[in-house]
Amino acid sequence: VLLAIGRDACTRNIGLQTIGVKINEKNGKVPVNDEEQTNVPYVYAIGDILDGKLELTPVAIQAGRLLAQRLYGGSSRKCDYINVPTTVFTPLEYGSCGFPEEKAIDEYGKQNLEVYHSLFWPLEWTVPGRDNNTCYAKIICNKQDNNRVIGLHVLGPNAGEVTQGFAAAIKCGLTKELLDETIGIHPTCAEVFTTMDITKSSGQDITQKGC
Repeated sequence: VLLAIGRDACTRNIGLQTIGVKINEKNGKVPVNDEEQTNVPYVYAIGDILDGKLELTPVAIQAGRLLAQRLYGGSSRKCDYINVPTTVFTPLEYGSCGFPEEKAIDEYGKQNLEVYHSLFWPLEWTVPGRDNNTCYAKIICNKQDNNRVIGLHVLGPNAGEVTQGFAAAIKCGLTKELLDETIGIHPTCAEVFTTMDITKSSGQDITQKGC
């Protein structure tokens, strides 16, 4: 079994201690503020080296562009490290954007959230008779902010493609009402997000009879 996960931050031997830049001694990563500024005001860090941030190449590219624009272009835009679409390309893909449910609870409080979820059966699985109710979709909504979608999760075929599209909508302030008003494309996997009506708190059965 070959296991290759994550990256090492090689920061201990590049002279950061000479100029006083602090690192997380546990993992070698660099703590920064919301503008990628280290504890030394004239030193910035971006990308996988950041402590507590996502190790994703597109995130590093976006953060670098925005940092350059702030430093030299008069911009004030900061990198959004929360609403980042990402996918795990396992045989059954998993995609997500925004908060995981656990972090959303920590951030907003369980009483202020509504979680909608559903199992679903992709059309292409019906002919070969693959198991129904293996795929899963979930959205996390902030009840205190017009039921704005703050987390989206999907486990199923082409989850990356599905997540990329909804990520733009989340950046635009997607709400549960807007999802309900959106006409789904039938039969697609993404359609499940336009028909969700069962909340996790209700405890109702989320299994599906067909695609």
